[in-house]
Amino acid sequence: MIKRIFDAFFSGLGLIVLAPFLLIIAIIIKCDSKGPILFIQPRVGLHNKNFNIFKFRTMYVESENKGLLTIGNRDSRITNVGYFLRRYKIDEFPQLINIIKGDMSFVGPRPELRKYVNYYTKEDLIVLSVKPGITGLASIEYRNEVELLKSAKDPEAFFIQSIIPEKNKLNIEYIAKKSFWFDLKLIAITILKVVTK
Repeated sequence: MIKRIFDAFFSGLGLIVLAPFLLIIAIIIKCDSKGPILFIQPRVGLHNKNFNIFKFRTMYVESENKGLLTIGNRDSRITNVGYFLRRYKIDEFPQLINIIKGDMSFVGPRPELRKYVNYYTKEDLIVLSVKPGITGLASIEYRNEVELLKSAKDPEAFFIQSIIPEKNKLNIEYIAKKSFWFDLKLIAITILKVVTK
């Protein structure tokens, strides 16, 4: 209950305080490339149910047709402004809407695409027993995931065989340790990592 009150209050406050900034970002995105302001994509959330995640669009339209994974920070599908938004995690800000709706929390396992959830082991499915989050143990550890994929000979296979299992180990560790104070610690670490990046 405390976590939900925290999520609802600070996501609502964040949207209000950041509204002018978010409007400026939206205008810049429209001026930078053709396409919608928001990128909306089905992800798997609590109890293995799909929901639509909201992000600022950082890629050219129809980039998903060329692959679901982002390969490196300089993936050719990323727009000019998209690189900046991704670098400072600004593209994640619209997920405050997901938090208000109750689809997500500030802290929890990152919600994955159904295609990749289908590779979860039976033990991994416990990850879907909590709300997904904007940040978490796995998100912090794998904050440079796109660069790891860039260095892989076969990024798709590397993601499925190596990254997914390792991230889920961390997600399961988070579930075992989760508490309101642990969430606050992870939020503080995330902010520090972004600011000092």
